Amino acid sequence: MLRTAVSLFNEKGVHATSLEDVAKALNVTKPTIYHYFANKDEILFECVRRGVEGIRDIGVDVEQQGGNGLERLKAYMRNYAVVMTNDFGICVTRTADHELSPESRARFREMKRETDTLIRRVVEQGMRDGSIAPGDPRLVTFTLAGALNWIARWYDPRGPMTPEEIADGCVATLVHGLATRDKEK
Repeated sequence: MLRTAVSLFNEKGVHATSLEDVAKALNVTKPTIYHYFANKDEILFECVRRGVEGIRDIGVDVEQQGGNGLERLKAYMRNYAVVMTNDFGICVTRTADHELSPESRARFREMKRETDTLIRRVVEQGMRDGSIAPGDPRLVTFTLAGALNWIARWYDPRGPMTPEEIADGCVATLVHGLATRDKEK
């Protein structure tokens, strides 16, 4: 049910998708949906929750990995980018806070703050161990998350690149930047 709903939310938009649309796509009645969820807000929240938890779980795993801060951050960014190509990750970016009820919105924002904290910790660790250039960890984190989240806006599963190729390319660009490098370095 959630996979169908998230696909419709991403394709048509939350406001343009009714529970009747979801029921019709599943070939069930609306009361069947109400057996599992009280309303569309619950379904939408569950979809964004799954996406944000996917990102958060990556952060938890990365914190337990060995290696320096940059190595862990690269692993985090790569997996984050892949999440942003799946329906639940896409839904996180395409869902505006105001589309959720006040209670769901508060929970959604708290989950996003938690993922921000996880990324920021890895960035700070990398700055401390010297593997990441010194800077403002908050600005670095916002820049990385913004770039990775935006994949959900332009990603097309019918496109020429796999999610993994997109992730590798985005991470390389974010880590190495755009400036040419001296060939001796």
